[in-house]
Amino acid sequence: MRDSRFHTVIEPFRIHSIEPVRLISRSERQARLDEAGWNLFALHGDDVLIDLLTDSGTGALSNEQWAAIQRGNEGYAGSPSWFRFRDAVHELFPFKHVIPTHQGRAAEKILFGVVGGSGKVIPNNTHFDTTRAHVEFSGAEGVDLVVPEGLDPRNRHPFKGNVDIPALSRLLASRAEDVPLVMVTITNNSGGGQPVSLANLRAVRELCDEYDKPLFLDACRFAENAWFIKTREPGYVNVAVADIVREMAALADGMTMSAKKDPLANIGGWLAMNDDALASECRNLAILTEGFPTYGGLAGRDLDAIAVGLRESVDEDYLRYRIASTAYLGEGLERAGVPVVVPFGGHAIFIDARELLPHLPALQYPGHALACALYVEGGIRSCEIGTVMFGMGADGVERPAPMDLVRLAIPRRTYTHNHLDYVIEVVTYVARNSDQIAGLEIVEQPERLRHFSARFAPLRKVETAA
Repeated sequence: MRDSRFHTVIEPFRIHSIEPVRLISRSERQARLDEAGWNLFALHGDDVLIDLLTDSGTGALSNEQWAAIQRGNEGYAGSPSWFRFRDAVHELFPFKHVIPTHQGRAAEKILFGVVGGSGKVIPNNTHFDTTRAHVEFSGAEGVDLVVPEGLDPRNRHPFKGNVDIPALSRLLASRAEDVPLVMVTITNNSGGGQPVSLANLRAVRELCDEYDKPLFLDACRFAENAWFIKTREPGYVNVAVADIVREMAALADGMTMSAKKDPLANIGGWLAMNDDALASECRNLAILTEGFPTYGGLAGRDLDAIAVGLRESVDEDYLRYRIASTAYLGEGLERAGVPVVVPFGGHAIFIDARELLPHLPALQYPGHALACALYVEGGIRSCEIGTVMFGMGADGVERPAPMDLVRLAIPRRTYTHNHLDYVIEVVTYVARNSDQIAGLEIVEQPERLRHFSARFAPLRKVETAA
């Protein structure tokens, strides 16, 4: 319980063990980036000082999770670990069928492998990278229907992750027979980690009922979304986060989950639903690709770690610290004049690279160029969310993404405010010298998810402004 007399939000934990990091020189970092083909995913982790590439699976486990790992039972079928996992999921998401998977993208692969296909269309507020890839790999089309405010980095709308209800209504009216399900991503990662309101979810539910379509949640940041509902949506300030999560789940027919995000695990996920026939198809596919339905590609110890992490994820002292620490980074960058997406999301701060680097057109990848500069100057690894990630359409034609952002994703329970102060200092330095950042070209890329393995080369260096 927070003492209302004091304003400092402290970490609701003590450090139990440490992992050393090392600082290499700027020239060494430049050499490592050249060797990696200017792709930050290809760097050796030991060459990164502060790793904000992703918040997925990169957080610290609690002592209770480590204890649960010792209780893990590795029985192939029906182990006690499975039942502890299933019951923990049902406490928050009481869907009839729960199918564990080794991570969230496996749940997406199974779901869209069953419901997708040529001619199908999947509406979402905004598909993230693997979600869109699995939709398109099935032959279906992913359509993003976020509210207009969600595409404006400067707009301070409290729920910029909301679905554009009129746009969804028009899509269903014209192509209902092609829509196997409607999906909503909470929080909306691609748009800056922005939350979705319960009022908006209810409106989506009403449209789904009108057209007899199931509603699925991409729910990997469910706890952060619930916290924003509690603190931003009228009528919820006195409602427990866990109860808000249950209310969100009650509006849906199923979900995909990466347990590497809000459930505080290093690996794992699940697919859940109420429909018996759909669950049977998905379970059979999971057996082919993941393993028996009571372990789903996970060790029993992982299932136990997720079960504990789920309960810890809705602890309100933890969430208050989590959201406040992210805001601390955002506020520091705002004070320094760095353009960032507002209001701040829960898991990351997103820099508006298109605004910071106006001399670089979208097809010279300003987001990725900025991310590379942050690594070279300060050893900070981040991730482009823009034209590299989303610019290549399913038709093979490259177009500018709606926004070019750099995501500074904060691993859970991992970095201190001193680390974040260093990030602020490095980003501020790079921003003040942003006119020296050159664009990039892609010299090698795969057909899908190119940001993971493409190789880049810098274009002619921009002269420093007089």
